[in-house]
Amino acid sequence: MTTKSISANISKADREMVMQAIATIKEKLPFLVDLTTEERKALPKLGDKSRAFVSKALEVAAQNPDFLPRSFDLDEMRRDVELFEALYPILLSLTQLQELVDDTFVAVGSEAYAAGLMVYNYAKASGKGAGLDAALDDMGRRFARKSSRKAQSQPF
Repeated sequence: MTTKSISANISKADREMVMQAIATIKEKLPFLVDLTTEERKALPKLGDKSRAFVSKALEVAAQNPDFLPRSFDLDEMRRDVELFEALYPILLSLTQLQELVDDTFVAVGSEAYAAGLMVYNYAKASGKGAGLDAALDDMGRRFARKSSRKAQSQPF
């Protein structure tokens, strides 16, 4: 796998503008809900295959409201379908943006880590006695193996 090196920065002002844009999106979508994992699993899902079914059901209900019980709210169904359709392109856009941000985050983190490893290795190879012992020991803790808790807690 080859990736392009990322050489960029984001100013504090630009980061704040992005955060404000995200806040604006949340503000414009005040009806968003936060489902628990259990709630998400329990709900029937409306995927691509079911979209045509729901559209047809709305059409049938609108043209034949007589067979529906009085408690059935056709206008609410219509609003739900319209909101679902309006949210769909927003979801696609945000998903694409999320993937780009996530991939960039992973790639730049990998670059930073690889550079950190090089610094550590160069410092280990040539830095002894140059006042780097404490820093090397501190950095080396990243690679220290954790001894089992059992061995530590058992008396001799």
